[in-house]
Amino acid sequence: MRSLPLAALLLLTLAAGCAREGGEAAEEAAAPAERQRSGSVTVSGDDSIASTLTWRRPEVPLEEGDDLEEVRGQAAEALEQGHLYDDAEAAIPIYLALLERDPDDGAAAKGLERARERLLADGAAALEHSDQDFVALREARRVAAVARAVWPESAPVQEYLQRVDRADRLWELNRAAEAAIDEERYGESGGGALQPLREALELEPGQPRAMQNLAAVESGLIRRAERVAEAGEFDAAAQWLAHAGELRPESATVPDARERIARLRAVRVARLRDRGIAALGEFDGIAKARAILAELLLIAHPGDPAAAELRERISLAVHYGLFRPGQQFTDALESGARGPRMAVMPHGAFTMGAPEGERGSGDSERPQRNIRFDRGFAISVHEVTVGEFRRFVNATGYQTRAVRRGFSMVYDERSGNFVRRSGVDWRSDFLGAPASDDMPVLHVSALDAEAYAQWLAKESGRRYRLPSEAEFEYALRTGTTTPYPWGEGVPPAGAGNFTGGLDRSAGGRSWSNAFEGYGDGHWGPAPVGSFAANRWGVHDLAGNVSEWVADCWHASYRRAPRDASPWINPGCRTHVIRGGSWASAPEQIRSAWRAPAARDTTNARIGFRVMREL
Repeated sequence: MRSLPLAALLLLTLAAGCAREGGEAAEEAAAPAERQRSGSVTVSGDDSIASTLTWRRPEVPLEEGDDLEEVRGQAAEALEQGHLYDDAEAAIPIYLALLERDPDDGAAAKGLERARERLLADGAAALEHSDQDFVALREARRVAAVARAVWPESAPVQEYLQRVDRADRLWELNRAAEAAIDEERYGESGGGALQPLREALELEPGQPRAMQNLAAVESGLIRRAERVAEAGEFDAAAQWLAHAGELRPESATVPDARERIARLRAVRVARLRDRGIAALGEFDGIAKARAILAELLLIAHPGDPAAAELRERISLAVHYGLFRPGQQFTDALESGARGPRMAVMPHGAFTMGAPEGERGSGDSERPQRNIRFDRGFAISVHEVTVGEFRRFVNATGYQTRAVRRGFSMVYDERSGNFVRRSGVDWRSDFLGAPASDDMPVLHVSALDAEAYAQWLAKESGRRYRLPSEAEFEYALRTGTTTPYPWGEGVPPAGAGNFTGGLDRSAGGRSWSNAFEGYGDGHWGPAPVGSFAANRWGVHDLAGNVSEWVADCWHASYRRAPRDASPWINPGCRTHVIRGGSWASAPEQIRSAWRAPAARDTTNARIGFRVMREL
């Protein structure tokens, strides 16, 4: 057993001279402070536990003539009742007095031995609860003081005293750990609560109170991890959880906390992604979204799909606004109708114009120039239809050029030529007969087409206009550099409405200059979308009807804008048409083909489509 220094023993002996009740009162006064947290009682300071470390034997007066047998009976009765040492009527003081009177009193000696056994049993029972109950520890100490005073050389007593010494040490270690836990000094890097707890568990592996305190340290580290995670510091949270996970590896508490924090991180990441995406629709949205992405990247795992999605959406917004390449959409109009279906063209670059030596090409298609689209744009999926143009006329009362002058150019089956015919306008087909709403609108001038685009812009609140030459050719080529969108030679079956050697008019006419062996079943324009779209989702750019674009006519590309914007001269009277028609020679189907036309021209071969800036 660990012995106290002599000076301390003297102090304790003096202190024990005080009333025992006074010592207990001091202990009980200190008890509530400890009960507040753990339900146990802990005292501090040597003086307060003095009465439990020493025992002064009560005086039992034995007079000459006393009936010793009666005294022995009193001691036996006290022993039976467990009244062992507290006062002069207790068993141990009586037996000791009897043995002082008569050292050969065998009955007293046997009684004292039974009292020792009972005392150590009571002490062992108190020790069973001493890790959590200070009252039990105090009782174990009192038993130790009695046993040490009466049987200092007894081996069972020495063993018991060692147990009490260990219980005292465990109590102090746990009390120190609990004080550190209250102050959130866990000691994951040394010191704090973990140091005394490790000592306690080395002293008694698996000691319940120390294990409870270890669980409290683990919980404290988890709470710390959750606090920093709520502040968005997930790397720090992972470090705290790593410390917590070392304490009780077999426990599921830390893995559960990791799952909670992982869910918190996922929710935080998802919210930031949603905020970033929503910000893209606001003023200066790209800058706002980039700031949110930077915040997201601080908490997301490398390669997090939400971060990748927001990064991609920002990149798309830079090039396409709120759209994606290849996406098709329609805009709502103020009238409640929908605008034409639009397809989003990818951003990129291409070489515009025809190279030297391309068959059928001319100087107006050169010099070739490189055009880059840093931002995508949308172009209508098909030519503007009669039905779509009708909504414009009905809404505005607009009168086209053909309506105002009373005629347009139509195809004449008898002569095989294009002739002027009265009463023909945007409501008419290529023969001059009434056109169905799904046909491309014909007999419209460049000014009529621009008027429709301006109305569409006003109705939708978006930037609609006629496409530039560069935009038209870019959407037509879809990345190809060959003469035709499909490559060279005869188009594949179903490629579009072109002049084919197999085509026949209603009167049996055929084309003198056509793609040999090709037939599309149409003599005249076909309903929009009758043929396959190109790989960017757009129909009939190379055929069906030629189309007005926004550019004024220039005899070559020298001094043309370096970007894809329309090349416009104020007051110009000649515009550019692009894309071959149902009646165009094969050379006019080429991707680079372009031709001039007076802006007031109306006929059965020219229509238009629109583009929308993103």
